[in-house]
Amino acid sequence: MDRWRGRVALVTGASVGIGAAIAKSLVQHGMKVVGCARNVEQIQKLAAECVSSGFSGTLIPYKCDLCVEDDMLSMFSWIKVQHQGIDVCINNAGLALPEPLLSGKTSAWRTIMDVNVIALSVCTREAYQSMKERKVDDGHIININSICGHRVVNNADAHFYTASKYAVTALTEGLRQELREAKTHIRATCISPGLVETEFAYRLFSENPEIAVATYKSVKCLQAVDIANAVVYVLSAPPHVQIGDIEITPVEQSM
Repeated sequence: MDRWRGRVALVTGASVGIGAAIAKSLVQHGMKVVGCARNVEQIQKLAAECVSSGFSGTLIPYKCDLCVEDDMLSMFSWIKVQHQGIDVCINNAGLALPEPLLSGKTSAWRTIMDVNVIALSVCTREAYQSMKERKVDDGHIININSICGHRVVNNADAHFYTASKYAVTALTEGLRQELREAKTHIRATCISPGLVETEFAYRLFSENPEIAVATYKSVKCLQAVDIANAVVYVLSAPPHVQIGDIEITPVEQSM
């Protein structure tokens, strides 16, 4: 990770869970990390923790609504002015809403697509343009996907979410192909976790929190730091090594 020391990473959805763990880990390894979310107060607390822990990097909180393209474009403009640009983009933000295909609300489906697919694509495009403009040829774009991007679980509440994650799988491979056609050494990677014990299930099953509790008690779940460690592993690979997709699941998880 030494070559990333002092360089700039963007982590979306950095306020809690996997995003917060990734941001903290990259700061620990000496990176300047712009952590964005709607709830910037939690990122500010995490930034203070990083300072008190004596980490060599810096966490910079930025308030951004990933459902609003102008917010994202403003964020990249701000990063350009304040920090020259992005070297690593971690598209972590994502959400699931319990909206089945036979009865779900169209507005909820749009929200899922806006965050999980459109925002990811906008941030990817803007990160690449930032790298290209500064002739950065060793950048990295990492999409935090899901095992739901590779198989369909028999759970009606998760089917539309699953479709959005299949899109992330396709977008990451499409990105890799376009980067090769552009004759760049910028890399693209997917990390696809199984059950991770975060606030995710509690948000998905907000009206039935007992389902979330049972889900996380069903197996010994992954922790957010496990995914952060995978990100560090990917970034630590030599520049000639392309890691396409990593699936990470609890040993006890059957799917």
